[in-house]
Amino acid sequence: MKNTIKICLLSTILCFTFLSIWACSSDKEEKAAAKTLAVDINKIDFASKGSEASININSNVTAWMISNPSASWIQLSQVGGTSGTVAVKITASENTSTEARTATITVSSGEASPVKIAVTQAGKEAAASLYPSYNTNPIAADQSGMSSTAVQLAGKIKLGWNIGNTLDAIGGETAWGNPKVTKALIDAVKANGFNAIRIPCSWNQYMANSATAQLKTEWLDRVKEVVQYCVDNDMYVLVNIHWDGGWLENNITEAKKIETNAKQKAFWEQIATQLRGFDEHLLFASANEPAVDDAGQMAVLTSYHQTFINAVRSTGGKNAYRTLVIQGPSTDIEKTSKLMTILPTDTAANRMMVEVHYYGPWNFAGMTKDESWGKMFYYWGANYHSTTDTERNATYGEEADLDKTFKLMKTQFIDNGIPVLLGEFGAIRRTTLTGDALTLHLASRAYYLKTVVKTARANGLLPFYWDEGSTGNNGFGIFTRSDNTVFDTQALTALKEGLL
Repeated sequence: MKNTIKICLLSTILCFTFLSIWACSSDKEEKAAAKTLAVDINKIDFASKGSEASININSNVTAWMISNPSASWIQLSQVGGTSGTVAVKITASENTSTEARTATITVSSGEASPVKIAVTQAGKEAAASLYPSYNTNPIAADQSGMSSTAVQLAGKIKLGWNIGNTLDAIGGETAWGNPKVTKALIDAVKANGFNAIRIPCSWNQYMANSATAQLKTEWLDRVKEVVQYCVDNDMYVLVNIHWDGGWLENNITEAKKIETNAKQKAFWEQIATQLRGFDEHLLFASANEPAVDDAGQMAVLTSYHQTFINAVRSTGGKNAYRTLVIQGPSTDIEKTSKLMTILPTDTAANRMMVEVHYYGPWNFAGMTKDESWGKMFYYWGANYHSTTDTERNATYGEEADLDKTFKLMKTQFIDNGIPVLLGEFGAIRRTTLTGDALTLHLASRAYYLKTVVKTARANGLLPFYWDEGSTGNNGFGIFTRSDNTVFDTQALTALKEGLL
């Protein structure tokens, strides 16, 4: 009897064990059989000019298809496929209407939920209608003095310097505490080892007529005068539209796209015409630090860059061949690597550069008070950590991270023949520190500047130091602009040592 009971119990246990294993196996099979269908982007914005985009469809379904968007202006490279990753090219024909048009593309399968892609295309010259054209006297293309490609120019630019917080100052050139730029200042910059200058510029506050976006002649003349100081010193010079009150930088949205493109076109037609006579020593930059966080905003920013390129090229002369610089999203290197996958088109071959900025880690380079997410770093670099003030040592973003970050730009652009301009970099001086702490901090900062330049050059990036003219605590200034002398010899020496 006892043996019979044991046998029954054993059978029951084996049965339950088998059922558990079967249930688990069935559950795994069900999960393995789950079907997915995904697309890497859900929105496409086409310019009015005929253009194309590519989407990647990822799935493990047996088959999928793309429904007809009922829009004859859209063509698809294929309308169906099977499991795996499949690239589909979407082409939009030119929109000859001034009205924008939209469509929806649906990728579907009987085995998974459908995915929709919203498609929009701007109307022809919709932006241009807001302001008059300022390309009133285009001239024939002139290649004299413009023989260098962007890559060849990159080989000539060694070390750059920013005239920060000056021509970009809101309220006027001297409104942010710096004197007017003089030829003596540019001479001093050249004499101390820089062969390139970036001129951040404001334009919006210098309109003679805001209704027509007409710029004041005297301001166009003033910018030209400062450019001439640089070119007279055989320096390469970059003119941009800087923050400028944020009219472009803070308005990278579909809602603001038409009016922002209109102003971008009007401003650059005037700037390009005014500065058209300079040879290849002058480069133009579309923007400064455009605030972009996702693919949709990136598409809008690309339209702003396209408007910039078209406006400059349309004026003719040397502008038909001038090297033009476009900014990555927020000029952030990691964002640029992820989002800047499609560049605007250009009628001039091999005359484009990309611009990014670098203030990493921010805890060291620019942070002026502790935050909930992190504390200020005073000391950066493997051999420059404090043994007594350890909570202020950098804990990330040091030499290896710096090289890894710059290599993203080398791989994505530089190795593919598109130079990358490091338009701003630097680190503040924390002169409220005293004694050994101050000495170690300044030595660490000098090492940081040297290492950024050295690592940039090793990866092919063109470094431009950010100098906003401040020689006080938390300042970046290298030169005392009131008398054009060197204020921060330690930092200047470090920058030049990075070139060795």
